[in-house]
Amino acid sequence: MSLRAPWASNPARSKGRLHEEQTGTARGPRDDFQRDRDRIIHSISFRRLRHKTQVFMAPDGDHFRVRLTHSLEVAQIGRTIARVLGLNEDLTEALCLAHDIGHPPFGHAGEDALKAALADAGGFDHNGHTLRALTRIERPYPRWDGLNLTWETLEGLAKHNGPVRHPGWALREADAAFPLDLTSHASLEAQVAALADDIAYDNHDIDDGLRAGLLMLDQMLAVPIVARGWDTARARFPDIAPKRLASELVRSQIGTMVNDLIEETRRRIAASGVGSADEVRQAGEALCGFSPQMREEERDLKRFMYANLYHHPLQLAAAEAAHGIVTGLFAAYRADPAAMSPDWVEDVPADEPGRSRHIADFIAGMTDRYAVARYREMVGAIDLPEGF
Repeated sequence: MSLRAPWASNPARSKGRLHEEQTGTARGPRDDFQRDRDRIIHSISFRRLRHKTQVFMAPDGDHFRVRLTHSLEVAQIGRTIARVLGLNEDLTEALCLAHDIGHPPFGHAGEDALKAALADAGGFDHNGHTLRALTRIERPYPRWDGLNLTWETLEGLAKHNGPVRHPGWALREADAAFPLDLTSHASLEAQVAALADDIAYDNHDIDDGLRAGLLMLDQMLAVPIVARGWDTARARFPDIAPKRLASELVRSQIGTMVNDLIEETRRRIAASGVGSADEVRQAGEALCGFSPQMREEERDLKRFMYANLYHHPLQLAAAEAAHGIVTGLFAAYRADPAAMSPDWVEDVPADEPGRSRHIADFIAGMTDRYAVARYREMVGAIDLPEGF
């Protein structure tokens, strides 16, 4: 086992779980963060990610990424970074695997639809819903709701993108039950998970965009980091046809970004003088990050991807259709809550905003294909864009 740095999270010093559990080795020699990772992997919410949108909605092609494969790729990158920096790999992996569990069907289009549907009930955001799913909706244990994850895992999921000064209602509820110190920074493991997410989708979305024909390599060479990566790939394999080098380009970019992140994070840690995980939280700034040059290049890449892939006309048409599906489902279940699955009907609150939030919980757990099927059953036919 690799030696951990003094600022790494230590399961032996965990702030514990909300509900006390029996200790012992009856279920194997795992520490608390390993158990958290395994509980996430075995959850229903995690399994549903295999049919939830990453970039392309309900894709017909088997070769496109979905939320599940994206989460696995984030975990692979996160563990690599954590190992080099001497952080806790198991906590990092748990956070990477769980970070997208709160996404509803159809990704951000579905989220926007639920946010609008819950405008009078506090709104909806996928990060808050991740905490709600893992602390309330999942129910594999007989004595409590949720997965009863450690404080460090819940804190990391709540704050991996930085301190939260204006939490939505779902995150406020989770914080009220088990205070997560929302206004401080999270652990370095959580900060690594957030940047591993960026590295994964920045690069793997290029791969999927090229595969789908919505991005063209010549077009992408206008982005400095891509042009540099392409030059590196061509220099290494000058006799290989360009179409065979797209994956090499993606690998090269991931390596460049990971190396930059490791070097810059080491520099920040040394400059900060932190000596423990708690001191990381009180550092007053993120200690994990890209160098200024890489940060600007990564932003340039994101701007390109939004303009040319995420906001591509075909993607916008798919998002409009997805928004209509989720909006229609919410209206149908609002009119007839008894149409939900029997186990959900049993728990429908009598009053608002609980009733609307309960319906949104049900819809948020749907996969893309289940949402389409239920819409056709309850609302009617829908004209879906080609490739949806």
